[in-house]
This record gives sequence, C-alpha cells and structure tokens, in this order.
Amino acid sequence: MASEKIIKQKEEEVKKLAEKMKSASLVLLTDYRGINVADVTNLRKSVRSANGEYCVIKNNITRRALKECGIEDLNDALVGPTAVIIADENYLPVLKAVYSYAKTTDFYKIKAGVLEGKSTTAEELTVLAQLPSREELIAKLAGCLLANVSKLAATLDAVRVKKESEEAK
Repeated sequence: MASEKIIKQKEEEVKKLAEKMKSASLVLLTDYRGINVADVTNLRKSVRSANGEYCVIKNNITRRALKECGIEDLNDALVGPTAVIIADENYLPVLKAVYSYAKTTDFYKIKAGVLEGKSTTAEELTVLAQLPSREELIAKLAGCLLANVSKLAATLDAVRVKKESEEAK
C-alpha cells in the first residue's frame, strides 16, 4: 500500500493539473507511442513557441484531474501512453503545431481533447486545426475586396474612355 507521503504528492499533482486544465482554453490528449526523443524534443519546442505546455503525466492522475474539472467522458482516450498538451490563451497555434507534427508522423495521434471546457473528439480537433489562421483569412478577405474595387475601377475607366471617344467624334 502506498505511503501517506506518496498519496499526498499524487493529490498535489492532481490538484495542480486540474488548476491548469480549468484555466486552459485547450487540453489535448495525444498518443506518443513509437516516436523518438529527438522528435519529441522538436515537438515540445514548437508547442512551447506557440505558448503551450507539453507534458507526460500518468493516465490515472490525468483522469482524476479531468474528473475534478467536471469532464469524465474522456476516459476512453486515457489508454496507453498519453501526453497532455495545454494551451492557455490562443489555442489555435498550439493545435496547428501538434496537428502538423501528427500529420508528418505515422505514430503520433491526437486522441481527444477539451476545448474551452467541453470535451472534443480527435476528428473535431483535426477539422479545427486545418482551418486557415486569422491572418490568412484577413488576407483572403482583403484580396476579395481589392479584386472587386479593381473591377469597378476598370469598368469606370472603360466608361470614361467610351465617353471621351464619343465626344471626340
């Protein structure tokens, strides 16, 4: 049987993880089976540069922290080796970093997640990760608006040229 000291340590771990999860906008549960240390290091760097946190925590501790957060329907995802990725504010760069890594590696998979307090499937997270960034959407909108303005200017110029040619006759 575990000593009281170990039980207290684990309770403290659960409490800290639950606090992080409650304040997080995104919690990802990923399967990291079959990847090497260099790849994990690169993934950690990309997650960290996107203002996220990558950690490997025992499934039982993660399960209890999720339960403390009021999320109990992700227990099926907590089977086998599981990495927990947490993003506080802007979760999209973190999600995109993990997705792009998972896309290039056969072994790494997104199992499930919690998005703004609600449990989410891997499929939903994948669709969200494939969306263009805010900057890309703004650039596309600006391009569309500029194209319409250019067409209007060309049309008005054609009308001007036609009127000038009629007046010259």
